[in-house]
Amino acid sequence: MIMKRKIGERGQVVIPKDIRKILGVRSGEEIVFEIINNKIEIKSEIDPEKFLEDFFDTPKLKKKLSTREMKNIILSQYDEEIH
Repeated sequence: MIMKRKIGERGQVVIPKDIRKILGVRSGEEIVFEIINNKIEIKSEIDPEKFLEDFFDTPKLKKKLSTREMKNIILSQYDEEIH
């Protein structure tokens, strides 16, 4: 997808609605700009807890897990996949 936008007098650019929808960002949220080889990548800022929850596909829990409990869950899932 390629879209063109003009840069305003104060250096501002409006991110088109379609792109905001794809990125899953709404008004007031923060985004990340990353420059790689003279190209700009725009990404939604990733919440570390949400990333880990999605990565490990863990259900929502009413209580917070300790690091030891989380490690045990990961190791038990790893054991199940191997055996």
